[in-house]
Amino acid sequence: MIRLALLRHGHTHWNRAGRIQGRSDIPLDDGARADLSGFTLPAPWDQADLWSSPLKRAVETAEIVSGREPKTAPELTEMFWGDWEGKHGLDLKADPNSGFRDIENWGWDFQPPGGETPAQVWARIEPWVNTLQRDTLAVCHIGIMRMILARAYGWGFDGPAPFRIKRNRLFVVEIDGDSLTPIAEPVRLSKRADAV
Repeated sequence: MIRLALLRHGHTHWNRAGRIQGRSDIPLDDGARADLSGFTLPAPWDQADLWSSPLKRAVETAEIVSGREPKTAPELTEMFWGDWEGKHGLDLKADPNSGFRDIENWGWDFQPPGGETPAQVWARIEPWVNTLQRDTLAVCHIGIMRMILARAYGWGFDGPAPFRIKRNRLFVVEIDGDSLTPIAEPVRLSKRADAV
């Protein structure tokens, strides 16, 4: 049995504006860099294998909180939102003709125009998860975290999520063969001793 900890990247200006990022390679904003610089990985996660999505916002988050360069895996790239990338989620939600749905009503086959379904995202993540040999920390995106946690909790994007993803916390799952088991309580990042 090994453990996989998932950490969401820091804010970008698109996050703060409510724009859908997906695969768009938007960097952290200055506020996120300042916030993240006050944190570090708690033990034993500071010694775990460190992976990241190849997108700038994830790589930089990993470097800031760990003090080292992560290995990158394209499988950890955020869900592709197709034609909706760069658009404001609230605008899409307000348009009854957009096809936009809240996550509680997705199911595994919901597909943004030209984008990926949750099932397709899981199909690319699962082989990477199966390669892990020891405790691993992955800095990635809310969509990737949702897919892994949905599998661990047995949630089908059908009703309220049994988890709530917050920043600066590690969401941990235990991996035993093909079985994923969630650890209910997230692990908070540690405050740096020298943080102002």
